[in-house]
Amino acid sequence: MTTITSKDHRIQVAFAFALVYVLWGSTYLAMRIAVVQIPPFAMGAVRYLVAGPVMLAWCAWSGRRIRLTAQDFRRLLAIGALLLMIGNMGVAWSEVYVPSSLAALVVAAVPIWVVIIQTWILRNTRLSLMGLAGMVLGVAGMVVLLWPRIMTRTPLGRLELFGVGLLLVGSMGWALGSVLGGRWSLSVDVFASSAWQMTIGGGLLALIALATGQFRHAHWSMQATAWIFYLVICGSWIGYSAYNWLLEHVPTAKVATYAYVNPVVALYLGWFFLNEKIDGFMLTGTVVIIAAVAIVNASRLKSVRKEEAPLSEPSLPLVEAAGD
Repeated sequence: MTTITSKDHRIQVAFAFALVYVLWGSTYLAMRIAVVQIPPFAMGAVRYLVAGPVMLAWCAWSGRRIRLTAQDFRRLLAIGALLLMIGNMGVAWSEVYVPSSLAALVVAAVPIWVVIIQTWILRNTRLSLMGLAGMVLGVAGMVVLLWPRIMTRTPLGRLELFGVGLLLVGSMGWALGSVLGGRWSLSVDVFASSAWQMTIGGGLLALIALATGQFRHAHWSMQATAWIFYLVICGSWIGYSAYNWLLEHVPTAKVATYAYVNPVVALYLGWFFLNEKIDGFMLTGTVVIIAAVAIVNASRLKSVRKEEAPLSEPSLPLVEAAGD
């Protein structure tokens, strides 16, 4: 019988964190390269129609419940549409126009959108002064980050602003999907529900890709196809499995640090592999946005502790905002 020592456990935890940090941080780079040759909805359809059914088969093989009730299906249809069709595809489509590093930094503000939805739209939480300060700081960081695009008058700059608009819509869709996913109970576990989200979302994306002719216009090169399968294997399977393992072995607040590290990883990878420009506005915006998200998350964790709710309640998304 093999005994796992505390040292072995620490190594396993460190390795799982490295997988989540690096693999999920690299999904922005992978999407940026893939959408050059394969339109975003066609790319997303293939990605999720491979990842979802295979994960469902694994769930069935491992004895997990995968059969859905009618209510489960309606809820997963809504969540899958918000997270994948609007959220993830907002990111993928935007990367036709904006650098992968910028996409990652805008998406990093999703926790702020979550608080806005919970506080002012659903009105099921109260916003503390600390949370409000984090939100104001996040808006300021976003303005700093996007200032060169806001002030530009060139055609390229206007295209980048369109891409930023897609990112903001995608971020709001992701935030709403995450909130609903946290509120709605399902009869299947988190692995099966995520597999169904990917399968249902992939089907919706395939319908859009067919209707808009994206499959016909796709150039299925070896490089682009390889990056799609990288997203499937490293983002959806390995990264997500490591993420769920961490949730079972490490406090949720520590697991949530991926939201701060992934944008930094994406920023570095975009600069290193794609020669994406990093200027003072981007560096300053990065620091301010990550600080704002940390403040918002800390305020939510503090309020949950006061209410004696489960630690996992404040919201890690069912799947991460770019790569799931």
